[in-house]
Amino acid sequence: MTKVNRFHACATCIHYQVIKLDTHSIYRCSRLGFETKPHYKFDCWQPKENIIQLMKKEQIHWRNNHERT
Repeated sequence: MTKVNRFHACATCIHYQVIKLDTHSIYRCSRLGFETKPHYKFDCWQPKENIIQLMKKEQIHWRNNHERT
């Protein structure tokens, strides 16, 4: 049985950005170029290095099928 990847979300992706303004914050994906939310999930997800290490610890397998060349 495959483990559910509890780490898969925009907030754990290398492309996730938080832009803090005076009145609010904007959450966006630098790769896709639009606003997002921390809990959203997209197929182009590329986890940050610390997330990859946590997934290895929990034996959650992930393949990067969306690497840009």
